[in-house]
Amino acid sequence: MSDSNLTQTQQRAMSDLFRKIAPVADELGDLFARHGHELALVGGSVRDILLGRIGNDLDLTTDARPERVLEIVRDWADSVWTIGIDFGTVGVRKGGWLLEITTYRSESYDPKSRKPEVLYGETLEADLERRDFAVNAMAVRVPAHEFVDPFGGMADLKARLLRTPGTPEQSFDDDPLRMLRAARFASQLGFTVDGAAVDAMKAMAERIEIVSAERIRDELDKLVCGADPRSGLRLLVDTGLAHHVLPELPRLRLEIDEHHRHKDVYEHTLIVLEQAIALEDDGPDRVLRWAALMHDVGKPKTRRLEPGGRVSFHHHEVVGAQMTRKRLTELRFPKDVVADVARLVELHLRFHGYGTGEWTDSAVRRYVRDAGHLLDRLHKLTRADCTTRNKRKAAALSRTYDQLEERIARLAEEEELAKIRPELDGNEIQRVLGIAPGPLVGKAYKFLLDLRLDKGVIGKEAATEALLEWARANGVSSG
Repeated sequence: MSDSNLTQTQQRAMSDLFRKIAPVADELGDLFARHGHELALVGGSVRDILLGRIGNDLDLTTDARPERVLEIVRDWADSVWTIGIDFGTVGVRKGGWLLEITTYRSESYDPKSRKPEVLYGETLEADLERRDFAVNAMAVRVPAHEFVDPFGGMADLKARLLRTPGTPEQSFDDDPLRMLRAARFASQLGFTVDGAAVDAMKAMAERIEIVSAERIRDELDKLVCGADPRSGLRLLVDTGLAHHVLPELPRLRLEIDEHHRHKDVYEHTLIVLEQAIALEDDGPDRVLRWAALMHDVGKPKTRRLEPGGRVSFHHHEVVGAQMTRKRLTELRFPKDVVADVARLVELHLRFHGYGTGEWTDSAVRRYVRDAGHLLDRLHKLTRADCTTRNKRKAAALSRTYDQLEERIARLAEEEELAKIRPELDGNEIQRVLGIAPGPLVGKAYKFLLDLRLDKGVIGKEAATEALLEWARANGVSSG
């Protein structure tokens, strides 16, 4: 396959692709042709191929209606799924390939509806015209391997530019979510958004409110987990979109951080996010990244002016955790993600009570117990939260946290710290005190857990004596 718009490198990439997928793409293209229908590789799949990002998921488009697609692929595919059929998409698995075949279409929003209205089209060119950006409006017909680029997507790809095939106003009006996609692609791919598109985003930001929370969540999550979330988040804030989808972020711009007066909390937050990303072990950690993004959102509500010109934000971590839980719940994040992110926000200041190592072993145990399975992420968030330009201060904080981690490791080795339990379980408490199951067992269990945290391992005999003493002091008669 050759085309004057393709560089030699891109032609090689396309040829390499078709050597890999020919058994699938060409077979399927031949199959559709025999049934009198067109088929083309399209959109993000073509874009990613030309960027050297070849995966096992392929997007294809056809003039065949979804019911006809099902008839054509039924005997060819290893498996078929129809979860997206209402939007014209049929999913197919063939060997190690996952294919999504979508009927030529256009989609737009009724001003009073949250769901797009799907209208089927007749030609590949018309289908490409309704796509979000020109870099996603390129296609390759199969089995002919004909490259189709009616809107200059290749030139935009070379310039790393996001531009709509038609006017941005029409494109964003058809599907307002495209404004968030622009920010997401800025984060994921490092592209710049065309000035006309940015102007349209500013003018039409309020239109995003017609889109469902789930679709907004998916775009925001991909943005935050992208390679450069700062650029995407800045675009959301600068265009006013953040006011509608993540209002806590722009509200940070005017709040001066009490420790770092050379930057506002908004800038501090972006730096913390970048520093947290640098500490990731194996790819994007959505919980850590969202916690870094949300860790200071409680500051605007808790801001107080103190004597001498100081600014305080007392208990902003508690308020911030509540705000985080509310926002992520409204965005329909899974409950475990909401709980974990909110908990990290709540705990992110705990280390600052450590001072220069004044915590007792009991306090260290409580730190570990309260963090639970989030301890490693809490370590990273705490380290990322240091953005001071004072190198001496930054080094001192780092050394102190190194010391805390060393103490945690030592205690963990001695006590299996992450699995701290009272030395007597519920059944043993009932037997020692001669009581039946009920609230009293829970109170006794809490007493023994606090004892375990304060004293470490003291043995079952000493724990039993302490429990009996607690029972006498609290008027509990042992049977």
